[in-house]
Amino acid sequence: MRAILVLYIISSATGANPGLGWSNSDALALYGWYTMAVYVVSIPGGIIADKLLGQKKTVLLGGLLLVLGHGILAVEQMWAFYAGLVLIVLGVGGLKPNISTMVGGLYPVGDERRDKGFTIFYIGINLGAFISSLLVGYIGETYGWHYGFGLAGIGMLIGQIVYMYGQKYLVGVGDFIGKGSSENAALAKKPLTPIEKDRIKVMLLSFLIVIVFWGAFEQAGGLMNIYTFEKIDRNVFNWEIPASVFQSVNAFFIITLGTAIAAFWAARKFKGKESSSLFKMALGVIIMGTGFLFMTTAAVEASSETFGKAGLIWLILAYLFHTVGELCASPVALSYITKLAPLKYASIMMGVYFAATGFGNKLAGSIGESSQLHPFVAEVAVPIQELSTIVPKDTIMLVNSKNEDIKVFDYPFNHDKSFEIKSKIYIENEKISFIEYSGGDNFTDFISLESDKSRLIESLNEYESSATTPLHAKLLFEKVKESDVKGDYEVSFVLEEEQSAQELKIFTGIAIFCVLFGLIIIAMLKPLKRLAHGAEDLVQAKA
Repeated sequence: MRAILVLYIISSATGANPGLGWSNSDALALYGWYTMAVYVVSIPGGIIADKLLGQKKTVLLGGLLLVLGHGILAVEQMWAFYAGLVLIVLGVGGLKPNISTMVGGLYPVGDERRDKGFTIFYIGINLGAFISSLLVGYIGETYGWHYGFGLAGIGMLIGQIVYMYGQKYLVGVGDFIGKGSSENAALAKKPLTPIEKDRIKVMLLSFLIVIVFWGAFEQAGGLMNIYTFEKIDRNVFNWEIPASVFQSVNAFFIITLGTAIAAFWAARKFKGKESSSLFKMALGVIIMGTGFLFMTTAAVEASSETFGKAGLIWLILAYLFHTVGELCASPVALSYITKLAPLKYASIMMGVYFAATGFGNKLAGSIGESSQLHPFVAEVAVPIQELSTIVPKDTIMLVNSKNEDIKVFDYPFNHDKSFEIKSKIYIENEKISFIEYSGGDNFTDFISLESDKSRLIESLNEYESSATTPLHAKLLFEKVKESDVKGDYEVSFVLEEEQSAQELKIFTGIAIFCVLFGLIIIAMLKPLKRLAHGAEDLVQAKA
């Protein structure tokens, strides 16, 4: 569902595949709050498991809420959109921290297979993510967003059925420890030892790494998703690949590289080289951050020509590095929590881990939001039909009474649909001019720019625009939502040069910060490892 969420939100409400028609900034803001809530609710989800139901039953409850939430999203109503997101938030809160803890519960303390087990778990999740991004993305963008949401609900229902069928394989795993044997009851009441308290401290410190990592990585579902939609050349063999399909690239790399990277770390540990969880997490942040340098290259390439687009290779390379970084950090972090967390607080600490992930997601949304300039807004000052000479036309083939094929041109404003006009914009003698990009038609008098005029003049002067060195913008014409008058349109746009410069700054800034942050963590490795009191050095005694 994440593959199409932001794209649905930013798609014009009057387009061929109508969405909500929100601005990029508003969409990324909602995405940040939503993804944060998804993970922060893992804390009460962990508490419910530890104090009331146990992990296994809480996962079952969370799954049912997810099935319902995704199903409601298929309804084309705003109440259904918000209700669906709320139910998904609650469902993930019950499922996510507890199912991860249950994976840890499959292995005894000190079992060397635990990290590999989490990698297999991770690959399994991403097999679903790969297939679903392809199917949901294609269906959502091609046939309708709500069909995509509905398909996600069907996938969730299948997953729920599989989980319910597989309960017989989870005997003794994820059960509620607050009741039952006297041993479990005593364990639930036992106070924490000084060593356990130190381990909780180092876990809390490691959560800072988690926040930074996901704050950068989760640009994938927000900023990078929108950037792919708008500024990546997605044409392959004369077919434009839907932008949401590229959300499957990360999952594909996880499936193909997961076991190799797990084997690399196992071999490194066997040789006695540094391979602690904190080292892997820090290195993962560095590698993932390096991937944003490819997005920097994409931003430079896209801005090198007017209304230009970047090569697909830069996006693929960015996702490759992000995935390698993720495989170093994320499954290891999950395993790390199960090694250090006291058993009585296992789900709660896993919940705190996912809450840190949530704060990282909120950070990602805020960073993405900051990359989008506030659009200039104007009104159409003339009847919309007067723009017919420069409005993109739809060509319709009809057959006349003589059985002859004829071409008929239709205009989007005849159906109150949105459309774009590429324009040159410059200022001379304090007068702003709008010139249609390809044909050179001047439509300055057709646009009424009052409230944002001074801000636009400031930007045009800053770039020293003129008739020979204009700036550029795609003017989006949309039917005024509150108006019942046919042809009542408003205009919004950002200056391409300003937006490209902002995106370049964001991508480069993320890369530099992540690399420096990872290096600082590696420099602090020894004192952090001391707080763990050798939890990772425990090896299960051989029979």
